[in-house]
Amino acid sequence: MKIQTTSNGFDLVLDGRLILRHRIDSPCLYVGQGDARMDMYRGNFDIEDYVIERTPLAHAVVSGAEIAFSVAPGQPARLTLQVSGDEHNGTIAFRTDDAAINRLWIRVAAEEGEHVWGGGEQMSYFDMCGRRFPLWTSEPGVGRDKTTEITLKADVTGKSGGDYWNTNYPQPTYLSSRRYALHVETTAYSAFDFRRDDFHEIEVWAVPERIELTARPTFITLVEAMAERFGRQPPLPEWVYGGAIIGLKDGANSFERLERIIAAGTKVSGLWCEDWVGLRHTSFGARLFWDWKANEDRYPALRQRIAELEDRGIRFLGYVNPYLAVDGSLFPEAEAAGYFATDESGNTALVDFGEFDCGVVDFTNPEAAAWFAERVIGQNMVDFGLSGWMADFGEYLPIDVKLANGINAKVMHNAWPTLWAEVNARAVESRGKTGEILFFMRAGYTGVQRHCPLLWAGDQSVDFTRHDGLVTVISGALSSGLLGNAYHHSDIGGYTSLFGNVRTAELIMRWAEMGAFTPVMRTHEGNRPRDNLQIDQDPQVLAHFARMTRVYVHLVPYLKSLVDEASTRGLPVQRPLFLHFEDDFRTYAIQDAYLYGAELLVAPVSQAGKTEWSTYLPAGAEWVHAWTAETFSGGGEVTVSAPFGQPPVFYRAGSRFTDLFAGLRTL
Repeated sequence: MKIQTTSNGFDLVLDGRLILRHRIDSPCLYVGQGDARMDMYRGNFDIEDYVIERTPLAHAVVSGAEIAFSVAPGQPARLTLQVSGDEHNGTIAFRTDDAAINRLWIRVAAEEGEHVWGGGEQMSYFDMCGRRFPLWTSEPGVGRDKTTEITLKADVTGKSGGDYWNTNYPQPTYLSSRRYALHVETTAYSAFDFRRDDFHEIEVWAVPERIELTARPTFITLVEAMAERFGRQPPLPEWVYGGAIIGLKDGANSFERLERIIAAGTKVSGLWCEDWVGLRHTSFGARLFWDWKANEDRYPALRQRIAELEDRGIRFLGYVNPYLAVDGSLFPEAEAAGYFATDESGNTALVDFGEFDCGVVDFTNPEAAAWFAERVIGQNMVDFGLSGWMADFGEYLPIDVKLANGINAKVMHNAWPTLWAEVNARAVESRGKTGEILFFMRAGYTGVQRHCPLLWAGDQSVDFTRHDGLVTVISGALSSGLLGNAYHHSDIGGYTSLFGNVRTAELIMRWAEMGAFTPVMRTHEGNRPRDNLQIDQDPQVLAHFARMTRVYVHLVPYLKSLVDEASTRGLPVQRPLFLHFEDDFRTYAIQDAYLYGAELLVAPVSQAGKTEWSTYLPAGAEWVHAWTAETFSGGGEVTVSAPFGQPPVFYRAGSRFTDLFAGLRTL
């Protein structure tokens, strides 16, 4: 990385790419102070900043690899940048003696027509250009579109409507179509603003530790570099390839329902019963009892049942999150040991999670983290026989608690999902079961990739809506996949059912079609199971679901090749079209279709009432329709018939997996 001085400023260049352009009359750096108001209500945040000072640092003095910024000549430096790196990798480190600075804005050079992707897991917009994205882990919101009735109702009743940028998993990292990546190393609240053609503005509510820059000649090598930086996941467990993980929360009756699902021809790899810990009932719906051990009343002889299933090649999965209910057995044990975050008075801080209170286990306390990993997950879950679980939440660290490491909770809030992932990974590793046990998370931040083996897309509405329905899962997979998260999946049929919004048979079937072309198929009964159609309540839905599980299993040889690429190179299983078609600029903004590896293109039907579907096929390849064998030239949009059971899927002509793909037609 090079600093090139001019008569009135400097340019910072990485491998021929202009990164920073600073001039006296157009500075790249601003500092100041802000006074933020942050209110949390059940994981939803209302955040407002009052900017007290925003000062341009117009004067820059370059001295070797250091750049000292001040307001004007003769004034003391308020911020110093230390530049290091080589031709392809660079670091900008920040240093200041001005303790008053708690806001920083830096402008990164941009080009008209540039595309940017990343930001963690973004559900509404894959290409982030033209919009501002706050980066703060939270509930994703219900509806997530301020023009819709469901979002309005969610805002009014629970402050939970959300917006396009709300996400469980933010990360201050983006990739540019100029083939470089930028990462801000900070856990403070930050925002990426891509609304200008000439610069991208990065806002951080702290002086960040550093900015990391990576330039590569191709998108593939850039994505590989991101996985190398943030961590690669191990191969998926072998047992996953047996079929779908069936999510049921019906107590002991779950086992009888599973048998009927299998009898319908469904390929099954696991039974996931999140209610293995028991239930409590709230106005939101049936909620789990947050005391992480088997509930013998709801699941009698569960340990024996788990062993019997495993003998048949079916694994049992459960549920856990990082909080302990005050009326559970683990709460007094943790409280006596001082493992909870505290309030201003030093007492255990209690959080309302929706008609019940919980303590927040303080993972900045090494003893508390070790206790949760061993006592809760290791003994109560792994040793009990669970082969996986949903590691839920992670976004709820209250911003007013006191933590053992002494760092302000507002700064630790974004870091919490990664600490939570590390606790789970430690428990799995302690039993020598890394790569065999599969836990999955919705919350994330920088570094979660190194610990979490599988993402899930969070709590979509049970519908086809643009900002909270089926199609958002694709954007989530593509954005997070560019940053080292190789495996992504979702709740087949969606999760959130509120205000009369319930599943249709069509929705479940279309979601299952997409799920067959993801690394893991898993169903969910949703937050209100009794109000919503389940896969085993409609013969047509069940037959269709069984067929899609057979499609998934049929493709396992191909999926295993993708898992090998993921674990060795960091390439995501689900990929944006441009990753393999860099020269086709029409692929850069597509977010309703994806490449499943390099050889398959999947364009799920993501709107209701459609029996035909149109999609764009990238230039540079011939594409074969998986169900009819009709061949299309790339470089244009095609329309194909899309009856249930035949989602729009195309494979590359001449693929080494041609025989396998052609076999889909005879299933």
